[in-house]
Amino acid sequence: MTIPVIEERVQVEKRMVEKGAVRITKVVSEQEVPINIPLLQEEHDIQRVPVNEYVDTPPPPIRYEGDTMIIPIVQEVMVVQKRLMVVEELHITKNITQTHDVQQVNLRKEEIRVERISPDAPDSANEPL
Repeated sequence: MTIPVIEERVQVEKRMVEKGAVRITKVVSEQEVPINIPLLQEEHDIQRVPVNEYVDTPPPPIRYEGDTMIIPIVQEVMVVQKRLMVVEELHITKNITQTHDVQQVNLRKEEIRVERISPDAPDSANEPL
């Protein structure tokens, strides 16, 4: 006959133990940066050039000589027969001036900081990763 006096039993449990933590911080900074912006300015110089020549065809077409647009202006003149005479021409020259304007522009930049937080150390003793 056997009489049990002591009996051992195993009880297994799980618990969470905090070993540390991580703090993630995002910092946004702005920096003013000068940028060069090209600006165009267009001016026109108009000159009246007397021609006083007779033409046999309808008004001559607009023509270009380099950057100058020439627009013939006609008028009817009474002679024994009616003819067209170019009285004058408009010479329009395009002058383009390019200047640069410096503007200040704010640019944003994000930085991420990751710090390891030890459960045993105070917050001021945290070391960045």
